Amino acid sequence: MAKSLSNPALTFTKPLTQPGKQHIVPVPTLKSQPAGPQKLNHQLSTSSRRLTPARAASKHNGSLSPFTHDLETKTKPPNEKNLPDRWPDILGADDWAGLLDPMDPLLRDELIRYGVMAQACYDAFDFDPYSKYCGSCRFTRPEFFDRLGMADHIGYDVTRYLYATSNINLPNFFKESRWPKVWSKNANWIGYIAVSDDDESRRLGRRDICIAWRGTVTRLEWVADLMDFLRPISSDKIPCPDPTVRVESGFLDLYTDKDETCNYCKFSAREQILTEVNRLVNEVYRDEEASVTIVGHSLGGALALLSGYDIVETGINVRDDSRAVPVCVFTFAGPRVGNGRFRERLELLGLKVLRVVNVHDVVPKSPGFLINEKVHPVLMKMAENFPWSYSHVGVELALDHKNSPFLRRDGDLVCAHNLEAHLHLLDGYHGRAHGFVAANGRDHALVNKACDFLKDEFEIPPNWRQDHNKGMVRNKEGRWVQQERAVLDDHPAHTNTT
Repeated sequence: MAKSLSNPALTFTKPLTQPGKQHIVPVPTLKSQPAGPQKLNHQLSTSSRRLTPARAASKHNGSLSPFTHDLETKTKPPNEKNLPDRWPDILGADDWAGLLDPMDPLLRDELIRYGVMAQACYDAFDFDPYSKYCGSCRFTRPEFFDRLGMADHIGYDVTRYLYATSNINLPNFFKESRWPKVWSKNANWIGYIAVSDDDESRRLGRRDICIAWRGTVTRLEWVADLMDFLRPISSDKIPCPDPTVRVESGFLDLYTDKDETCNYCKFSAREQILTEVNRLVNEVYRDEEASVTIVGHSLGGALALLSGYDIVETGINVRDDSRAVPVCVFTFAGPRVGNGRFRERLELLGLKVLRVVNVHDVVPKSPGFLINEKVHPVLMKMAENFPWSYSHVGVELALDHKNSPFLRRDGDLVCAHNLEAHLHLLDGYHGRAHGFVAANGRDHALVNKACDFLKDEFEIPPNWRQDHNKGMVRNKEGRWVQQERAVLDDHPAHTNTT
């Protein structure tokens, strides 16, 4: 029996044995268990909820103002008291049946919360080509949430940063500095792994391991980079017993490529993910009820899906006693990733995927403009081996920005794709038959943080988020110079190759 922090828990039926010599994959089901809190054996610092020196300093330096995220959470969601009892449902134990229309308030709160963790990747990323730190994270790992002004309410500690090597198939994903002396010539920061602290774990009803992937900060040029070419996922050392399971070539390269000449890229994103998740699930928190929640926006949604698949396919979420830690993927405005066989494989492995999309966004409609999950099943079956046959996976939650009284109906394609706009739409969504009513009072000004989508009558300037003096500070001689930053972590010694 799985130990639990609350009354309902996830237990597992008789495992499904995969073909060949694959691992045993338990299939999660909901089952009531005896009540009783479980002791949290591994203490994480809760000091992040207080005003730490790092956060106090951030109010006076040239970095991103904490005001950016202080706007987001003025009051705690009213539905959180039910979360310890309902978290399996929120993570898709029943494929979100009955929770999307009408919209379940607790699910809405959790989707926004995870969306904010994905948005943190954008807010922390240095994409200024005139910065020698372009392509890196603005903040060191221990101070990440402090410097973003999120520490007083997020309740997570970052355990690892994620990096990727420059990828010729997706050049618009990577940002490079124009200066000759840079932090790294071959690497880009692409996200982080964070773990709920003890207070947050009690609120959630389990220890949550969150993987947040950064999307692209360019406009939509990266969509043109998609080769629209599928290749077997097993060709890149990702174990899969079915050679007909295929995914988009560029996504696969981004996830599996590495550059051993670069400290930040000597391990692939895949190796970084599997090593850290295995350490957290099977070592640090092996005696605790836990979950793995993966979130990403845009191209980050594709990486979230690939990493979620990889975790359940390799079975590192399955503990020695055959208990499986639930793995759930939340994507925002994500593209299609693989073919129909990829979708079927995900369903067999029990990976839960909820996709939040804006119906006017072009990215979720690509790749696979011609042959996709919307064609007749017979045609889809006939074309499943074609290199341009794609299928979405999981459950879709479709939103429409034209339903919001705050947003311009003629917003461009970039606006329709914006993550903050998706979070705004979530806050006002109550179901297809209901009008837009903000549920938690999320500040609509956040929509214009990095785009121009709000109606002029609200008097919010477009693209208002910026660094103080673009990161320039005065040195001891009184001259303006680019502020030096601390060296970022690369990879811990326990990282394994695959």
